[in-house]
Amino acid sequence: MVIIVRLRYNFRLYPTAGQRAALARAFGCARVVFNDGLRIRQDAHAAGLPYISDGELSKRVITEAKKTPERSWLGEVSAVVLQQALADLNAAYRNFFASVTGTRKGPKVAPPRFRSKKDNRQAIRFTRNARFAITDGGKLRLPKIGDVRVRWSRNLPAEPSSVTVVRDAAGRYFASFVVEVAPEPLPEADAEVGIDLGLAAFAVLSDGRKVDSPRFLRRAERKLRKAQRALSRKQQGSKNREKARLRLARAHARVADARRDFHHQTSTRIIRENQAVYAEDLAVNGLARTRLAKSVHDAGWAAFLAMLEYKAARHGRHFARIGRFRPTSQVCSACGGKDGPKPLHVRAWTCSHCGTSHDRDLNAAKNILAAGRAERRNACGAGVRPGPALAAGGEAGTHRGAA
Repeated sequence: MVIIVRLRYNFRLYPTAGQRAALARAFGCARVVFNDGLRIRQDAHAAGLPYISDGELSKRVITEAKKTPERSWLGEVSAVVLQQALADLNAAYRNFFASVTGTRKGPKVAPPRFRSKKDNRQAIRFTRNARFAITDGGKLRLPKIGDVRVRWSRNLPAEPSSVTVVRDAAGRYFASFVVEVAPEPLPEADAEVGIDLGLAAFAVLSDGRKVDSPRFLRRAERKLRKAQRALSRKQQGSKNREKARLRLARAHARVADARRDFHHQTSTRIIRENQAVYAEDLAVNGLARTRLAKSVHDAGWAAFLAMLEYKAARHGRHFARIGRFRPTSQVCSACGGKDGPKPLHVRAWTCSHCGTSHDRDLNAAKNILAAGRAERRNACGAGVRPGPALAAGGEAGTHRGAA
């Protein structure tokens, strides 16, 4: 069976003034179609009518709407953009229904909400039906928009199946291509590693290496605070306020870009050096509601683990997450003795069973590696009975009177 990996490649776009106006028109039309479809379904539900099918909804909000004076301008943009906006609405409803019925894993999904032209992120999507193309001169040809200049940082590995044009809060434009490629296995590696993610150090590996936390948000906090204060002083709706908003958005974008680059470099290095990678399945949403919320968001653990997962799938490595309720910080990695929970300020401790001294994070990383290996062996059908190990201090020896 051939395994196909779906990847997304992002490139910066530099549209002209006319192309920016055409993109703004497309963003607006896609938003109107999405909101019209959502409103029709909400009204039908309130009136006790059956759920409107996808085909009937497309007929009402696109085909028939173009013939009315109020929505005739929908014909000024590519029809694929409007169809894809409606496809997003249909997918949002399917996810909501699956979440309500319990057939969708993960946290509960809310029903779709109306889109606003004031949203920080605006996006439209073109599929192959739209006949978008990359010209011989390296520009991206989009229907009813034109040939947009692209900054190619690398070559696309395959023909893209779709492209999403995004305008972010900082006013930058990006083209996000979806391509399907076969895995590219790396040469076999002998090493396996467990990773303990934290705040004092971003990551501690079971082989003893530590990756320092860059703290991008903390380092830029003074500049962000200054930009936020400048924004708050500007009059609502003024041009100066829009300029101040853009300055703040660009400062935040620099932080996010630096963090993403750090995650990519670190995850690529770990995947290249190790045949198997194990990490703890952290409850990031829960940790983000504590007093450490800003530091948790600054670390970006969820994005980093997602990168490890897809890079392992692409390069023939094994990646697994172990259960978040395993007491990795309470168990001695040398003898297996459990010493109980420890406050966060305890960074080193000595096992009361075997006397081994441990760095808290390194010990947790070793336990994560051991747990990942055990789960992998069991999943492959190996015996679940553990092998012989050093007995804890309280268990060693023979009871008096034993035969």
